[in-house]
Amino acid sequence: MIVGMKNSPPSSDAILLQRFQAVAEETRLSIVRLLSAGERCVCELQVDLDAAQSRLSFHLKKLKDAGVVEDRRDGRWVYYRLVPEALEEMRSVLGELGSVCEEAWRGRPDSRCCG
Repeated sequence: MIVGMKNSPPSSDAILLQRFQAVAEETRLSIVRLLSAGERCVCELQVDLDAAQSRLSFHLKKLKDAGVVEDRRDGRWVYYRLVPEALEEMRSVLGELGSVCEEAWRGRPDSRCCG
């Protein structure tokens, strides 16, 4: 740990990295895909993913800690939904990287590294 940085807020790059790491796992990516259709109850996600509640809770916590999903309680049920701003930020970064790659490769005679 860097001395003096203990209580500083995470950088936007650190947050982005946490989000990409959170969705870069098969079950969590499946959760994100299911939630892209709208809010879902944990019990629905359990059925759709054929997952035990404890396993699903672990993955949902990772996504929630990364800011990719948020939850709300309704009685005894917990519902999850995507955080559109988080996904838009991720999409924007990937779009920027795609543009940089296109520009870097434009005009190259072939795809070999050192030509």
